[in-house]
Amino acid sequence: MTLIEQVKVDLEKIVDEWLATDYLREDELFVIGCSTSEVAGKKIGTAGTEDIAAHIFRELNRLKQEANIQLAFQCCEHLNRALVVEQSAAKTFGLDEVTVIPVPEAGGSMASFAYKHMEKPVVVESLGAKAHAGLDIGETMIAMHLKPVVVPLRFSKKYIGEARIGLARTRPKLIGGERAVYQDTRSN
Repeated sequence: MTLIEQVKVDLEKIVDEWLATDYLREDELFVIGCSTSEVAGKKIGTAGTEDIAAHIFRELNRLKQEANIQLAFQCCEHLNRALVVEQSAAKTFGLDEVTVIPVPEAGGSMASFAYKHMEKPVVVESLGAKAHAGLDIGETMIAMHLKPVVVPLRFSKKYIGEARIGLARTRPKLIGGERAVYQDTRSN
């Protein structure tokens, strides 16, 4: 199996697993960090390719459509991990837009490809820890964008191509003390 075929199979399985859960709710923000270099089995930042990014984007766009969520693609460290989002998501979540266009050499291949293929992309400096869930491909460190409290997930796939992945969702904080109740027992 070629690398591209493996990436397609891996992503399809991961997206199917996300869709089979109840972790994603309509209009929530899903952050993606991705090193296409790591997917290809190379050191992060050394061999990025929009060819790999295209296949990843296509499958994550399916997740967006079927779960009715918003995607945020993290740029690389050269753009301070800024994010590419749809203009409507920036408005909905009150995100501050910045002026930059990600390119493979500054932003990374995944963010660059996303910027070129989203409907009305903008780049925002930060999500302000507002993302509800995420997928980290190649250990790109997306945790700064996730809301507290982060819950790591274990799916059947541990890699996309050659890159290790991390998956996470968030949950509301538990507040109160020994008298607090966390389960709603009322019937609907």
